[in-house]
Amino acid sequence: MTSLTRIRQTPYLPPLVLLLWGWLLVWSSLSPRLDLLLNAVFHPVVAIAGVVLMVFGALQLRSVHRLKAPSAPLSWLVSAGVALLILLFPPSPSFSDLAANRTDNLPEAPRLSFFLPPEQRTLTEWVRLLRSQPDPKLHAGDPVRISGFVLQRVGEEPQLARLTVRCCLADATPAGLAIEWPENADPKPDQWLAINGTMTAKTRNGQLINVVKPSTITEIPRPERPLEP
Repeated sequence: MTSLTRIRQTPYLPPLVLLLWGWLLVWSSLSPRLDLLLNAVFHPVVAIAGVVLMVFGALQLRSVHRLKAPSAPLSWLVSAGVALLILLFPPSPSFSDLAANRTDNLPEAPRLSFFLPPEQRTLTEWVRLLRSQPDPKLHAGDPVRISGFVLQRVGEEPQLARLTVRCCLADATPAGLAIEWPENADPKPDQWLAINGTMTAKTRNGQLINVVKPSTITEIPRPERPLEP
């Protein structure tokens, strides 16, 4: 009898797999890794689902000695293997690659104050504001303090961008601002930068648009919660 067959024949396998997945969901909801994939408002849902799985697993584990369970399907082992792979290899999505293949149909803001001082607006708030007031000269000269990742689209200048999500990365929408990069700048896709500068109006490809002119560009680590609502 092979070791794989012995594992499949143990009645403890299904409840242990449930416990493993439950613990993985709870742990993920409390750790920064879930912030890379899911809107923070849904984290409690993931945690609750994990608790439910752990309860079911614990109940099955308590009664397993009274059951004569048949061999567990191979799918239980596969499921356990997937859970272990998720633990060993945390998610590391490329925001630039994802954003480059999405349209810029930014969803309506859950909250947006047009009365914020310009230097307090986030990148996403700037994008929403500029789209609602399309005269590029209206905010020329305003101070800008933003952070985001470098978004590189084929045939276009790199932008500084953020991803907004209603739920998760599956519905992520990019919000990007054009940057007047200094000659010595070398922005790389997915690199996170903080930029202080000034909003200007420039003509690019025959169209007047808003462009951020940086005074300082600082490389920063990816924030713990990089997705915005």
